[in-house]
Amino acid sequence: MNYFTISQLAQEFDISTRTIRYYEERGLIAPIRTESGQRLYTKKERAKLKLILRGKRFGFSLEEIHEMISLFDQDRTGQKQLEKTIEYGRQKIKEVSERIDDLMQLKEEMEAMLADFEKRLRELEGSDG
Repeated sequence: MNYFTISQLAQEFDISTRTIRYYEERGLIAPIRTESGQRLYTKKERAKLKLILRGKRFGFSLEEIHEMISLFDQDRTGQKQLEKTIEYGRQKIKEVSERIDDLMQLKEEMEAMLADFEKRLRELEGSDG
């Protein structure tokens, strides 16, 4: 069986070994240990790490990610995991849409303020002459 060291995974995913150890502390991944205490990761644990990082990139909390990963262990068909992932995914899309709306409104307010400042500057420059 192929195993990966913590250094190999850190390099592959461009993260620190401390991050990987943190995910282990949180119970998200579980490496096997050699007699000397070295962590070795199976392909399954590597796949979990990849899912964790993808979930973090999409804005899921570690608790949500943990729930989605553990659902697969409970239901090997993957159906429950997919159902939960879809539920969380829809919620994240809603949150992102709301943030986009907020940012668009902020952009419009900033553009209006900038236009007002530019107008005031032109008026001041016109009154100098």
